[in-house]
Amino acid sequence: MRTTARETLFKIIFSSQFTQVVDAGLKKSLYKADKLDENDVAYCDEMISLITANKQTLTEEIDTRSRAFPESRIFPADRSVLLIAMAEIIYYKQVPPAVSANEAANIAAKYSSEKSASYVNGILAEIIKDNADV
Repeated sequence: MRTTARETLFKIIFSSQFTQVVDAGLKKSLYKADKLDENDVAYCDEMISLITANKQTLTEEIDTRSRAFPESRIFPADRSVLLIAMAEIIYYKQVPPAVSANEAANIAAKYSSEKSASYVNGILAEIIKDNADV
C-alpha cells in the first residue's frame, strides 16, 4: 500500500502551494522521516514530476469542476489532494482510479475536514467518469 507515500507526497505538494516550488531539502527530509523505501521514493518523484509538468492543466480542470468557487479559493490542503489524485487518475495509470479517489478522500478528511473529503470525492468522481473512456 502507498498510503504513507501519498501522505508524504501530500506534505510536499501542500508546502509547494505556498512557495511555488518543491523544496528538495524538505522532500529529502520527509522521505527519510516517513521511512519511504526506494519504490515509494520513485513513486513520489514521478508524481511530483507529473504534477509539476501538468499543473496548469490540472488547475484548470479543478477550476472547471469546482462550481462553488474558483480554484484559487480552494483550501490549499484540498487543492493539494486534488492535484495528486487527478495526476494519478489522468496520467499515472498504475493505480485504479477508485483507489486514487478513496485515498484522496481519506487524506482530505485527515488533513482538512469531512466536508473537504466529500468535496474532493465529488470532483474526482467527475474526473473518473470523464476519463473512463480514455
